[in-house]
Amino acid sequence: MKQLLFYILLFISLKDYSQTTNTHSPVSDKYIQISGVVLDDSLQPLPFVSIMLKGTHSGTVSDFYGFFTVVAKAGDEMQFFSINHKSKSYNLSDTLTGRHYSIIQILTKDTIQLATVNVFPWPSKEQFKRAILNLDLSDTDIERAYKNMDNEDVRASINGGSMDAAANYRVRMQQQYTKLYQAGQYPSISLLNPLAWAQFIDAWRKGKLKIK
Repeated sequence: MKQLLFYILLFISLKDYSQTTNTHSPVSDKYIQISGVVLDDSLQPLPFVSIMLKGTHSGTVSDFYGFFTVVAKAGDEMQFFSINHKSKSYNLSDTLTGRHYSIIQILTKDTIQLATVNVFPWPSKEQFKRAILNLDLSDTDIERAYKNMDNEDVRASINGGSMDAAANYRVRMQQQYTKLYQAGQYPSISLLNPLAWAQFIDAWRKGKLKIK
């Protein structure tokens, strides 16, 4: 009889314990939807920010306008990662009772001061010093310019060169504009046109005006 009474009391205790456990279930089992927007310190939207739930493999990425939505649990820690910005964490309170919440997260820019880098065209400082000491600075800048732009060389390059596609296009378009401008009237006389006189003298020197 005592053994039967013991089992009855044990059954009642286990039943009360199970009811208490189900009534006061942990808040972490309640899923909530977190929606929001990520901004920088100038209140501009930050696209493609990684939002992760710490300790899990769940997360999302903000869209082009900085908006995001993620499913989490009360008590989770949200981590925000973005290039050129400092990472931030946001702890969800374990006393949340709703199903939907909205947040605004601001990330500050992360400025990194890099060390100074000196670039030399020589492998060592000794070779650089030797090259500087051996420089020939006897000529001035204007003298070197005259040497590089000799009159005879420049004249030869101008006379021997032909017009490129852009120059030919401009000449052809100018001829078309002149033709349209003079349409329906007498053509203009080129007696005062220096370019026409230059062409005439050049043709006369080359013998193109001789009567054959």
